[in-house]
Amino acid sequence: MELDNLQEFKSTPQMREKLLEVGYIKPFLDGEIILNENAYIKAIPIVISGSVKVMRTDEDGREILLYYIKAGESCIMSFLGGMHQDTSKIKAVAEGNAEILFIPMDKIGGLLKDFPEWLDYIFKLYHKRFEELLEVVNAVAFKKMDERLLNFIQKKCELTDSKILNITHEQIANELGTARVVISRLLKQMEDENLVILGRNKVTLI
Repeated sequence: MELDNLQEFKSTPQMREKLLEVGYIKPFLDGEIILNENAYIKAIPIVISGSVKVMRTDEDGREILLYYIKAGESCIMSFLGGMHQDTSKIKAVAEGNAEILFIPMDKIGGLLKDFPEWLDYIFKLYHKRFEELLEVVNAVAFKKMDERLLNFIQKKCELTDSKILNITHEQIANELGTARVVISRLLKQMEDENLVILGRNKVTLI
């Protein structure tokens, strides 16, 4: 398995080789849990192919989407939790079939020492995730649900590189932290406004 196609590692072939040497690759099917909340973090995941959605669950079991991890990226929250020997505060789920490169926590110190670009990679990810989390807070606090829904569909289409999303109203509601009936009503409104076309477990962005 090569990492040459991943933007983040193009300028660091030695680091790519080292990551493959110390890590291990595991495939995941669509919807399979990669990391659960409250689990101890034993390895840092780097997405090789596919993508991963990161969720947060409240005490009542309701979930909300925090951000997506695309190919070449890692989960900074897993990195920080693992470094401090803390449990996971998020749930990571495969979005479509995905391959993950896991770097054991006991190898991280050596990577940081031997490869300064690894630290730069972590800081860039931290900055990106922080901005994405601010977007989530801003959306929940200030945006109406119809704006959040349209933004969700657009981002999902961009992630999958397709205008057609095979997804249920219930799944959308879970990721946006709202009720299915709200999503169904807003999707019908969006269809009337010629923004989307609705099908059975399918949403097409116009």
